[in-house]
Amino acid sequence: MKLIDVSLEISPEMMVWPNDPPVSVEPAHRIARGDVANVSLLRLGSHTGTHVDPPCHFIEGAPAVDAIPLDALVGPAVVADLRGVSGAIGPEDLERLALPEGTERLLFRTDNSEIWGRRPARFPDSYVALSPEGARWVLARGIRLVGTDFLSIERAGAPGHPVHVALLSAGIVILEGLDLSGVEPGSYTLLCLPLKVAGGDGAPARAVLMDE
Repeated sequence: MKLIDVSLEISPEMMVWPNDPPVSVEPAHRIARGDVANVSLLRLGSHTGTHVDPPCHFIEGAPAVDAIPLDALVGPAVVADLRGVSGAIGPEDLERLALPEGTERLLFRTDNSEIWGRRPARFPDSYVALSPEGARWVLARGIRLVGTDFLSIERAGAPGHPVHVALLSAGIVILEGLDLSGVEPGSYTLLCLPLKVAGGDGAPARAVLMDE
């Protein structure tokens, strides 16, 4: 069995969504200063790096991240090869995947994953995102979780955020900020556990693929 970490490393140098809080890691206690242990103070946004979007991220009064069913976050998953797709992922792109019957967790490997290999990673002028028509395709297939290799599954500035609203309204978990650059398309087991933030509109997560 092989475990593949597909999470982004959290550090002050990492890329964050424009206007989101930057990451800060500061020493609170240090042995070198005479303290009994090393303890750091972390400051970061709830949608930093690899993270999970619950329904309340875009829908007021909807369930928060601590209410997401864990069985949606753990189980068989398909890493779909969408490299070469530019702009928006539409139904025709998804149809070409010929997904196995009963696929419940779908992760998009696009050209976005190449961003994470650059040091430092800079916010791009454009990235591959799911179109509203693609979101309806996902809804019609009974998929429970959809993941993407960028900080948002939707294009920046989309009026009304139709992709997020459509998916989250249906209870579909959105997993964003995956690094799939070292992952071959195919079938895996996904293990994704976001921080259990009470009433959280999102939470960073450690996401791992298990290749059996």
